[in-house]
Amino acid sequence: MNVQVTRLASGLTVVTERMPHIESVALGVWIKSGSRNETDNEHGIAHLLEHMAFKGTARRTARQIAEEIENVGGEVNAATSTETTSYYARVLKDDVPLAVDILADILTESSFEEDELEREKNVILQEIGAATDTPDDVIFDNFSGVAYKDQTIGRPILGTPETVQSFTTSQIRGYLSRNYTTDRIFVVAAGGVDHETFVKQVEQRFSSLPQTPNALPVMQKAIYTGGEIRETRDLMDAQVLLGFEGKAYHARDFYCSQILANILGGGMSSRLFQEVREYRGLCYSVYAFHWGFSDTGIFGIHAATGANDLPELVPVILEELRKSSDKIHNQEIERARAQIRAQLLMGQESPAARAGQIARQMMLYGRPIPNDEMMQRLRDITTERLTDLAGRLFFDKAPTLSAIGPLENLASMDDISAALSAPQHLQKKANA
Repeated sequence: MNVQVTRLASGLTVVTERMPHIESVALGVWIKSGSRNETDNEHGIAHLLEHMAFKGTARRTARQIAEEIENVGGEVNAATSTETTSYYARVLKDDVPLAVDILADILTESSFEEDELEREKNVILQEIGAATDTPDDVIFDNFSGVAYKDQTIGRPILGTPETVQSFTTSQIRGYLSRNYTTDRIFVVAAGGVDHETFVKQVEQRFSSLPQTPNALPVMQKAIYTGGEIRETRDLMDAQVLLGFEGKAYHARDFYCSQILANILGGGMSSRLFQEVREYRGLCYSVYAFHWGFSDTGIFGIHAATGANDLPELVPVILEELRKSSDKIHNQEIERARAQIRAQLLMGQESPAARAGQIARQMMLYGRPIPNDEMMQRLRDITTERLTDLAGRLFFDKAPTLSAIGPLENLASMDDISAALSAPQHLQKKANA
């Protein structure tokens, strides 16, 4: 691993990985701040700020930002998530100074003009409308809102039409000055990049970033609640999302949860895919996932099926969860390790994927994680740890159910909760 890290006197962290024989560079600015850092009256402002950063600066118009990067064949974009925001570009290695200049420009000299703000609000209102019309988006937004009821972490990142329309440039600048400070920012590049040269470019162009916030960043502690939300719609299929409280990034069982999700529903050889789709033909899509956050996590199973198959589908999924708490085979663990290892190494062949990977590790752990260390964490996972984890994940706390579509045949939450009561063998263990 050819990763170099420099922490500037300003507090900004600069990280590079030189990838020999690659002519391009993926670079970006990752901020340890997202929608969870919004106050109650800022719902959606992190995402709006990400949009507004491209709408003109003291030196460039919105059109000039787009034209200058595309004139050299490059691309620039951004993304907002629950706990992070990123602004990134990909260019040929000779054009890195231009990309650094543009990224610094939009992060330090954005003008936030009123007419641009009103236009961008309208764009986001259309984005919210499109998400509302997309069942795949609705089911996950509803799920988060129920799993973390009345909390910032459970709110849709886009905001609501009411909150988005209410924002002012003063509010945007307030969120920016509170969260976009050097102690929370990581500038990362991967590809045909020279570390010392890149550090000098970043130090010169990002020198005006504030080192301390004008007010302390906020983040409400997550409290998993669980519950259900059903939205009946006249659709061709019914989508069901069943979830449980997972593990935070730093929890001992985080990687164990990733392996368990892979075994249950991580590919065509997974238990759910084989049993639910291949053997029984009950749905066209079924998978499991585990999302980690700084202080909590979500373990979920998503399935999409016809209304008539719902009565059989849900009990089969619940039975597979019960089985996972009883027996996991070594062969399944080895296959999951191999899949994760392949994903890790394949991602490192892409400068863009590698830059994002390094940035996440720096934000979460404060350092790049060597591949050997990552794989050792996976090798430490045993069948006993997995079955124990499954018993605690699926049977210790109330589940969360989100469903959308024709739901007349979907089991009641009482029936689902009853099926998820502690299995007999776990009760015996507890009484032993």
